[in-house]
Amino acid sequence: MTTNQQADALIGRLVDGRYRVRARIARGGMATVYVATDLRLERRIALKVMHGHLSDDAVFQSRFIQEARAAARLADPHVVNVFDQGQDGELAYLVMEYLPGITLRELLREQKRLTVPQTISIMDAILSGLAAAHKAGIVHRDVKPENVLLAEDGRIKIGDFGLARATTANTATGQQLLGTIAYLAPELVTRGTADARSDIYALGIMLYEMLVGEQPYKGEQPMQIAFQHATESVPRPSVRNPGVPEQLDELVLWSTEKSPDERPDDAQQMLDRLREIERQLGISPAPAATTAPMRTQSDSGDLTKVMPSTMVLDPVTGPVAAQPMDNATLLRRRTSKRRARGAFLLALVMLLAVLAGGVGWWFGSGPGSLVAVPSVAGMTYDEAAAALKDEGFVAVQAGESSVDVDPDVAIRTEPAEGDRLDKGTEVTVFISTGPAPRTVETLNGKTVDEARDYLAGLGINVSDDVLKLYSNADNDIVINATITPRGGGDAVACGEGCEVFEDDTANLVVSLGGLPDVTGMTVNEASNALGEKQITTNTVEEYSNDVEQGRVIRTGERDGGGNWRPGDTMTLVVSLGPQLFEVPEVSGMTRDEAAQALRDAGFEPTWNGFWSALADSNTEVTGTDPAAGSMRRSGAEVYMQIRGVL
Repeated sequence: MTTNQQADALIGRLVDGRYRVRARIARGGMATVYVATDLRLERRIALKVMHGHLSDDAVFQSRFIQEARAAARLADPHVVNVFDQGQDGELAYLVMEYLPGITLRELLREQKRLTVPQTISIMDAILSGLAAAHKAGIVHRDVKPENVLLAEDGRIKIGDFGLARATTANTATGQQLLGTIAYLAPELVTRGTADARSDIYALGIMLYEMLVGEQPYKGEQPMQIAFQHATESVPRPSVRNPGVPEQLDELVLWSTEKSPDERPDDAQQMLDRLREIERQLGISPAPAATTAPMRTQSDSGDLTKVMPSTMVLDPVTGPVAAQPMDNATLLRRRTSKRRARGAFLLALVMLLAVLAGGVGWWFGSGPGSLVAVPSVAGMTYDEAAAALKDEGFVAVQAGESSVDVDPDVAIRTEPAEGDRLDKGTEVTVFISTGPAPRTVETLNGKTVDEARDYLAGLGINVSDDVLKLYSNADNDIVINATITPRGGGDAVACGEGCEVFEDDTANLVVSLGGLPDVTGMTVNEASNALGEKQITTNTVEEYSNDVEQGRVIRTGERDGGGNWRPGDTMTLVVSLGPQLFEVPEVSGMTRDEAAQALRDAGFEPTWNGFWSALADSNTEVTGTDPAAGSMRRSGAEVYMQIRGVL
């Protein structure tokens, strides 16, 4: 199977002795973006690398460097930071802030139409970022959902200033009309000029798309869409979505006026109006955005928060409250100016006829001819490669683990399905390798919650049926575990660690703590103590020289072995006290004969030491103390009464 390194030779490479490339995350017509590690600062960054076939083109090199300079001039929480720009051999690159998440385009593709609060939150952030750019004299020129990043932590940023220019250098040639046609301002189509108000037009189209779920203009050819931008008015979003408030209807109409003079002057003016709408509708954008961001710093000095503000900074008087826009006046002004459009539209149609050839070539067979990536999910690699080849793409194979897709079946592509690319672009097809292998460390000794969290982090399921046993370990501690393969088969012992696969199922054995030691207790005491642990008891009795009668000598072993568990029955061995034996009759025997008879009966014979000096034949036992027939425990002393005989 082809590896990622074979799919893209740059993966794994150390760029400029500092940036270690980890994986490819996006590809466009001008550059490819990778996630990489800055080894010097030990942080993750996004590395944007110009395509090799463009590296010798001075125009593209200039545009690439312009992006770095444009973004570097901005210091706004809603603009993607650019940290560095450089050249490593044939590689021209930018180092940017890495923001794991999705683009606004992906959100629209998934959700279609956004809610009003979602739309306001996103527009507030985009306008804040563009307001900073416009204030710095920078026109973005390529505002579209693909360039709006929605980070996993809630941050919203605008990036890709690759077409950005100073507002004083606003002329664009046909070669520079690279903004996506769906968001292209009329003046860019008719005159090739752009300023901050061109960005406003693109924002208005985006606002309409978020509220309605589709773009206002459609056509089979790019030229048809461009003509609609130049000749038609954007309809009210509420026509397609009755839930859109009138204030947002008017904001869309204002920002998409055909004449730049009738639009907001810049992003700050549009943001001020949006903030007024937020107050009227009682909607607060999340996260909050401000005209003048106020940042707080953590102890380490990092910027950590943007504080909300409803104030506008006046360069003379300082902070003042934002003033509401007079919407009725704006509508009257638009109505009066529409009367003068007839002559302009006639001239515009003639101009478009001249431009049709050049623009048609650009979008039909030139660099603007983009093809959508087809869906290949569920295909084999050979089938997917054939489908991509039919659309003019070059397929590259890579493996990716999956618990949902069978092995050897395509999961997804990168760039994703539906993305529009140049023909000849490489498209990576990720083929399922099945569930990922997992190395499980020792589970014994973890609490049950720690074990569950750890296994969940490995993608391993944990059975709710936890076996609980009494043991020497503390309560709630794992004392054993097994893991059953997702496809069935024998369980694998895993208490001391094991090698398994993602989506397998773990069964935990957990300690209930120890059982009480009932040795020496009475039967009632022992039964009550064990009953509290849900252990029932029965008893057997035996003699004991050491344990008092009626008290527990020991407990029996569990039937079947192993640890005790609730519901088991335990046998208590209870003392009968010492066993008693009868003292034998030894009267008439000699000293030694009597002593041996007592020893054989289990007793310890004693006598007066005087009789030890006589020969055994000269002695006779006349009785014992205790007397013959008495019951004594084994080992008890029996005193022999002796007399001498001739």
